[in-house]
Amino acid sequence: MTLPRDDLARRLAQAGLEAGSVEIIGGQWDKIQVGHVTEVKPHPNADRLRLVTVALGDRMPTVVCGAPNVAVGQKIAFASVGAKLVDGHTGQPATLKPAKIRGVVSEGMVCSEKELGLSGDHTGILVLPADAPVGAALADLLGDTIFDIEVTPNRPDCLSVIGIAREVSALTSQPLHLPQIAYKEGREQVSGLASVDVVDPDLCPRYCAGVITNVKIGPSPEWLQRRLQAGGMRPINNVVDITNYVMLEHGQPLHAFDYAKLTDRKIVVRRARQGESLTSLDGVERPLNCEMLVIADSRRPVALAGVMGGANSEVSEATTAVLLESANFKRESVRETAAALNMRSEASARFEKGLSPELPVPALRRAMQLMVELAGGEAASGIIDVYPGKRERPPILFPASETKRLLGMELPVEKIKSVLESLGFGVEMAAPAQMSVNVPWWRTDVSQGADLVEEVARIVGYDQIPTTIMDAPIPPLEPSPLLSMKRTLTDLLVAAGMQEVITYSLISLEGLKRTTPDLDLPGPKPVRVSNPMSREHEYLRTSLRPRLLFHIAQNQRFEEGIKLFEIGHVYYPRHSDLPQEVETLCGAMWGLKQEMSWRTKPMPADFYDAKGALDAALVRLGVEAKYVKAEDVGLRSGACADIVVRGLKIGVIGEVHPKVVENFDAAGPVFLFEIDLEKLLPHAGTGVEYKPLPRFPATVRDMALVVDLGVQYQSIVDIVQDFPLVSRVALFDVYSGEQVPRGKKSLAFRIWYQSPDHTLTDEEVNGVQQRMLSALESKLGAVLRA
Repeated sequence: MTLPRDDLARRLAQAGLEAGSVEIIGGQWDKIQVGHVTEVKPHPNADRLRLVTVALGDRMPTVVCGAPNVAVGQKIAFASVGAKLVDGHTGQPATLKPAKIRGVVSEGMVCSEKELGLSGDHTGILVLPADAPVGAALADLLGDTIFDIEVTPNRPDCLSVIGIAREVSALTSQPLHLPQIAYKEGREQVSGLASVDVVDPDLCPRYCAGVITNVKIGPSPEWLQRRLQAGGMRPINNVVDITNYVMLEHGQPLHAFDYAKLTDRKIVVRRARQGESLTSLDGVERPLNCEMLVIADSRRPVALAGVMGGANSEVSEATTAVLLESANFKRESVRETAAALNMRSEASARFEKGLSPELPVPALRRAMQLMVELAGGEAASGIIDVYPGKRERPPILFPASETKRLLGMELPVEKIKSVLESLGFGVEMAAPAQMSVNVPWWRTDVSQGADLVEEVARIVGYDQIPTTIMDAPIPPLEPSPLLSMKRTLTDLLVAAGMQEVITYSLISLEGLKRTTPDLDLPGPKPVRVSNPMSREHEYLRTSLRPRLLFHIAQNQRFEEGIKLFEIGHVYYPRHSDLPQEVETLCGAMWGLKQEMSWRTKPMPADFYDAKGALDAALVRLGVEAKYVKAEDVGLRSGACADIVVRGLKIGVIGEVHPKVVENFDAAGPVFLFEIDLEKLLPHAGTGVEYKPLPRFPATVRDMALVVDLGVQYQSIVDIVQDFPLVSRVALFDVYSGEQVPRGKKSLAFRIWYQSPDHTLTDEEVNGVQQRMLSALESKLGAVLRA
């Protein structure tokens, strides 16, 4: 069957070859015909203009023409009034109108390539082949449809016209027509003209070469130039154009060396040597390293394997003989060389996908055929074929039942066999329902039975797979406690007025060093990625702090108060292993604690605002945290505490060290907390549990204690809360001054005493409080303030 253009594009897309765009050449040529120039006369009123009479079959109009190359006997493209063209001067679409030029009426135009939209050439008219039928629509002669196929990385065979043709043949059940390759060979053997030595076969599995002598360099024929332009390539000369044409046709990059410029007529495929360089065809001198594969002669490199040729062996107008290269190179080597030198090319893009080592020979013979036909060359007898990487591909045993198992669709064995054969697979029946499948050499992506099932599904059509309801129960949800806790924390911190940010996991070493006052990164050096995109994204982060502080610094001039947090991985290096990934929460605050309002005075955020936001989230997770005075290299001494849950440190909180704030060009103070979520997880419950209100009233007592200045609030609270009947304790006053001895401070607490089963008496409360005071005095030296 044949398919209309849009249907073919749809079927190709369903088969995994989506057309990114479809360009129609000649779609606007409805009033443009093939004409025959019968007479050319000078314009009576202009030296540079002429009157051209054109036979169109049913009429013979005369038009004014300024093209210097118009001549009697030519077949040309003639546009009648109303034709849609491209303005030759402005390049904009235009509709042809009748015009009076220097006193002569002109009702039509003899068109150039630019006016037809074929190219940018406006130096003369387009001359058509001599056998073009007069009066025929130009669209029938030169019209075409170009599918720009978006080929997936696993299908290098489809980076060619033949590859797409194979797919279309299978999809439409139409026969595949491949170019017939045959050409006359000269008497001289190629082995007597050149030699090839593959020194590094690990990077070059196969290298083929042919020699063509008596070549005449010149422009390619029009049909070849148009094919290249349709493929997005610029015509250069017949030899170079043939190599590019065969690359588009077969998918195999080729390169033509000027045979006379090769020292000792020898090709050596080897790694570059230390200190070598090569000036490539674009005129840039490229320094080489020892991991780059080069094509050299006996003295120096002449090309970068799979990337680009060298200027020292370039084909020129003086070339009379060429050595034609058609090779297979290791994909990784080509990719690394092209990336290191920043010189991606059409050739490297194909080699990087992994071309078949069987492709060089047919592509080489096709190019030699065209050079004999279009460049007047004489092909040496035979070709050089060095194939150190030859491997046999065993057949795949393929049970027909696999299509049912993987697709859920019953297909007859004969249908499966015919689909595979239409794609070029060799199929033999090993058993009534089992096939032995030989994979065609161009399909480097097929290696197992599942791949064959995919081929069948592509050609039959994924839309033909029946929709069925699951016959098994839906698998039960497997909860992820860490993910659930992260979501809850996010909601709680947002509710506390903070904003979540998501930053890159990659950072610069300088960015990590900024989190310390002296710019000296503590601990082991972070993990460096082998191919960083930039210096700013070179290392895996070991902390979330740098990015938060960076964003606070960047936004301080726009905001009066900033409260940010991030939940993400940090990465710690491990010897001879992948880095350890730790899920971490980090939050930071700066500026006003709330937006300015006439009802309240502006108040800056402080340590307790950061602690309050974190406490609010932890309480909702059912976690009771304690804060123990500590030191952290990036936080200010005396304003830093460890976050402790049931005796285990899970994080840190404090004021960012002023020098660290300065390192980020930010204004301070900035307050920060950081928690290891994997350490927090075992202590996180389901949230706040309901407790009924107590039936019996509480007894409230105030107590002011005088303690040394070094005694921490938390140590007092820990002792008080250990006593029975204490339901709550709160600090409501801190004093140090004349009313207390030097080196002392006064802390005033309110304590709630409560029993779940009866109303407490004063004697009970007095007894507990007296024991409490004794414990405080013996452990902390605390006394009641008089």
